[in-house]
Amino acid sequence: MTQSRRTVIQSIGASAVAQLAAGEAHAQGEAKAAGDLWSADYWANKGDVKLAMYRKRVGAPKAGGQPLSVLFLVHGSSISAKSTFDLTVPGKGEYSMMDVFARWGFDVWTMDHENYGKSGRTSGNSDIASGVEDLKAAVEVVTRETGQRKLHFVGESSGALRAGAYAMVAPDRIDRLVFAAFTYKGENSPTLSKRAEQLAYFRSHNMRLRDRNMILSIATRDKPGTSDIEVMNALADEELKFGDQCPTGTYLDMTANLPLVDPKKVHSPVLLIRGEYDGIATVDDLWAFYQDLPNGDRQFVILPGIAHSLILGKNRQLFWHAMRGFLTMPPAAAV
Repeated sequence: MTQSRRTVIQSIGASAVAQLAAGEAHAQGEAKAAGDLWSADYWANKGDVKLAMYRKRVGAPKAGGQPLSVLFLVHGSSISAKSTFDLTVPGKGEYSMMDVFARWGFDVWTMDHENYGKSGRTSGNSDIASGVEDLKAAVEVVTRETGQRKLHFVGESSGALRAGAYAMVAPDRIDRLVFAAFTYKGENSPTLSKRAEQLAYFRSHNMRLRDRNMILSIATRDKPGTSDIEVMNALADEELKFGDQCPTGTYLDMTANLPLVDPKKVHSPVLLIRGEYDGIATVDDLWAFYQDLPNGDRQFVILPGIAHSLILGKNRQLFWHAMRGFLTMPPAAAV
């Protein structure tokens, strides 16, 4: 991709989210006025493996009530669902994406994948293929509880790979799809190049060390200062309740088995969204993916002042607004 095209894409993304961010105070006021949040926990069964699921929305569901748009959040390689999407950090502002989007009128769901969080522990490495099976089991629970067969999906990092791989095999269950901090082929990725130095370990071990230092490095490896270190310590406090180990499967897939998502087989509307300092995927890598998406309803946005962690960055509100605009687009007129 030429430098001029990259500049155009980035400037369009920055301009769009800047306009959206200008309404932040109004949007937050609107959200707080929407009503009391209701939450519930569920279990999905993937064979003998129990998978923990979490749900938030404004008000408890009622028989015969108006169904809400369902939003399913898919976590990444190192951090489980609630630590990623439902983090509370007193004195640091809003960090719960579940709360934000529930107050904006969505029925928000997420899950801990196998070997993460409260979900069942096995001898597997919880690779992307395993994550697809997790999503199959979880979606059946969501459909049972909500009556909705089509869901919006948002995947972060390897969670985007899980969501994309699921979209290829279950296109009829996808409404709109957001790939955050995604990678396609991983070409010229500084993070993946460094990670590949441990490829032999990932091939021979199903678990890896995920201690406080590793968690904090998520905020510092690309561009220090894009995330609040106190927030990342709070994240580590929550996540280390589940131990200092997590699976190697997604790391193995991202260093040895890319590409895992074929854009030509993803037929839903897609928002491809990247932080400007993200070291996981280059703009050229994502542009190649974007060009091959078959649905004309697609967007590629680059957000300023954010690294790999769109969800826990200081400028996370830009991500929320870009995502909300995409998920609530009106239908296009037939031409």
